[in-house]
Amino acid sequence: MSHQQEDDEYVGDEYEMEDVDDNMEEEFHGRDVGSDSDVDEYDYMNNKLADTCAAQARRGKDIQGIPWERLSITRDKYRQTRLEQYKNYENIPQSGEASEKACKVTNKTGLYYDFRRNSRSVKSTILHFQLRNLVWATSKHDVYLMSHFSVIHWSSLTCNKSEVLNVSGHVAPCEKHPGSLLEGFTQTQVSTMAVKDNLLVAGGFQGELICKYLDRPGVCFCLRTTYDDNAITNALDIYTTPSGAVHFTASNNDCGVREFDMENFQMTKHLRFPWPVNHTSISPDGKLLIIVGDSPEGMLVDSSSGKTVASLHGHLDFSFASAWNPDGYGFATGNQDKTCRVWDIRNVSKSVTALKANLGAIRSIRYSSDGRFMAMAEPADFVHVFDVRGGCYDKEQEIDFFGEISGTSFSPDTDSLFIGVWDRTYGSLLEFGRRHNYSYFDSLI
Repeated sequence: MSHQQEDDEYVGDEYEMEDVDDNMEEEFHGRDVGSDSDVDEYDYMNNKLADTCAAQARRGKDIQGIPWERLSITRDKYRQTRLEQYKNYENIPQSGEASEKACKVTNKTGLYYDFRRNSRSVKSTILHFQLRNLVWATSKHDVYLMSHFSVIHWSSLTCNKSEVLNVSGHVAPCEKHPGSLLEGFTQTQVSTMAVKDNLLVAGGFQGELICKYLDRPGVCFCLRTTYDDNAITNALDIYTTPSGAVHFTASNNDCGVREFDMENFQMTKHLRFPWPVNHTSISPDGKLLIIVGDSPEGMLVDSSSGKTVASLHGHLDFSFASAWNPDGYGFATGNQDKTCRVWDIRNVSKSVTALKANLGAIRSIRYSSDGRFMAMAEPADFVHVFDVRGGCYDKEQEIDFFGEISGTSFSPDTDSLFIGVWDRTYGSLLEFGRRHNYSYFDSLI
């Protein structure tokens, strides 16, 4: 992944939805563009945060609460302008344009998840423009996300939020485990996180790992994986091994992938690769790892030895996302060439299909636990939900909004889909619910 000094030069261009159109910018903000006070004053005038529920959306209200009727530009016109002017970040020039010819045309009439709520009191944020795995659902009503220096728990049932972890000050472990950094960390910049069941792991820009059990007070374990200058933690993956033990892997910019056993917080494996590793996913049977990073070529490796089982050829730029289909045969990789490639382990000589983004890189991929759907998220504005049945990926639901995407997550029971939106004015958490065969279910939500 790119070094931080490069990020600073680029972040403004990619993040500013408001910069695309001056007229829209003036209507949205009026005064200081994008300042937090804009949101606060707008909300004060309405005496509440301007959330949007499903009933309001059915009556025609914009799901993000954007007052298009008061603006000098229509939503359709702004969308077109956004598509024309959004600048995708590429490490290999023209990779997005070159990849288009390999992509299949999909049917975009799918409707699998209905809009439920947009919660603007939940401010989803990101720190690194290439890392977008900062939203995790542990149930249909419970979701965790980064908001500035805090990990926030949001209950969609009660519409209440609570702070789970604050890393703006000093964080130190309250339990003693071999290898734990007892002095802890100060002002950690969280680059990525993962939450599963009761375990939260946060990774930082300096190789920090902070582990916390959600049902225990304080932090359990702190570790700096590496003291290399290029130490950022790019991705985390929590999983249960075939023996029933809870492990997690950390993918770092120092070209390493480290595996930890969460029973005693000990590193059990350290695999090294020829380039920075941006994302890793372990197969459902625990035998294979997808390794993607600062190379157009990905790898399938043996999870025990780290030896390469197969190379993955087809992408034209660096990859930042991967995920396994729960069936254990299919998996997907997301790349800055604006494609998601779907693979089958029974023949990895070429990908099964290539799926095209609208704006930019595929930075997050998630499969639903039943293997029915795959969600792929662009850097901004679009999340694509594909029907995976039959392995064709030829029909999708395109979820369309405005703002940078901090992460996406299906709930474990597949009933909910959460999308974190980073924007200075319209930052929020979008919630969608799985469409039911019987409409009376919807009245219960």
